[in-house]
Order: sequence, then C-alpha cells, then structure tokens
Amino acid sequence: MSTVLHEHYEVKPDDFANAGKASSAIKEQLKSLGLSPAVLRRVAVATYECEINLIIHANGGTIDMDIEEDGTIRLVFQDTGPGIADLEKAMTPGFSTASEKARAMGFGAGMGLPNIKRVSDTFDIQSSEEGTRIELTFVES
Repeated sequence: MSTVLHEHYEVKPDDFANAGKASSAIKEQLKSLGLSPAVLRRVAVATYECEINLIIHANGGTIDMDIEEDGTIRLVFQDTGPGIADLEKAMTPGFSTASEKARAMGFGAGMGLPNIKRVSDTFDIQSSEEGTRIELTFVES
C-alpha cells in the first residue's frame, strides 16, 4: 500500500502550554481532505489522548500520520521511555500514574488508553524501558 500523505510532529515532554497543538493540526489536515465528522471525532480523541500521554508520561516523542491510497489513516506515536510497567493495568479504566502536577491541571483520569483503543479501528501498543510505540488506524465506514 502506498502512502499519499505523510505528516510528522514533535512533542516535547512536560509542554502543557502546547498540549493539543499536534492533534489539532492533524484534525485540521484531515478536515481539509473532506473526511466525515465521525472519523474526525475518533481521530481527534485518539490523537489528543496520545499526545497528552507523550507530554505527561514520556520524554516527549513523535507523531507520524500517513494516509494510504485506500484512505486508511495510520498514526504512530513513539517515545523514548520510560515505558509502561504494566500494560494490562494501564489499559484498565481509571488506572493512572499521572503526576500531581498533571492531575492538578485536570489530566490523569486513567481513561486515555482505554479511550484510544475504543475509538480506533486497530490499536497496537508495544512498550519497554526504551519507550512506547502505539500504532492506530482509522477507516471511513
């Protein structure tokens, strides 16, 4: 499958002032391509949650978006650590390891990963001490 559009975004750690900028840019890019509101909403939820996780839990990271010839949207979120110690627990609604600082700003409810999985057509997460990689796809129905 060939990629017809590729976008790359850098997310800095602990950069709450710019939280959501990359996910907003992705939503606007997809909106300009005429995607349905239903797909836009699902992508917006997933990208925002992943972007916030890069800011809160990781040392920052990257977001890569590819749109393939068949219209599939592929998003890859990659960071360089510290990884998720217990993936099964992290997927449990309400479980959070967010700092007090993040919680004071209204983040850290423990719904990020469960929400990301719920709104994505495919969800793959790999994590180790070297970092976490989440790959998502979205398809117009």
